[in-house]
Amino acid sequence: MIRFAARPLALLALLLLGAGAAQAASPETLRRGAAIARANCSTCHAIGRTGASPNPKSPPFRELSRRYPLSNLEEALGEGIVVGHEGVEMPQFRLDTAQVEALLAYLGSIQKR
Repeated sequence: MIRFAARPLALLALLLLGAGAAQAASPETLRRGAAIARANCSTCHAIGRTGASPNPKSPPFRELSRRYPLSNLEEALGEGIVVGHEGVEMPQFRLDTAQVEALLAYLGSIQKR
């Protein structure tokens, strides 16, 4: 399960920004988001624009918007996600509001359309 300490107003701001926020994100925000993905997600997910996921049951991050709108992740990330990838559970970690914003901006920046 992913647990996030998100302030209600900050979470609302993220919801209002939507997935389009990635296009306005600074290079530093995108670097922070990539670092968060690398540190927390790369053992199972392909986190870049290319490559296969180390765990074939874990979707590549660049294809997440094909499954559902990235803006849907904001609420799920704020409340925590409980997902297993057939025998491999997602690790538990906490992200603050700025980290959630950076990760979502990075995810938006790598999506295949």
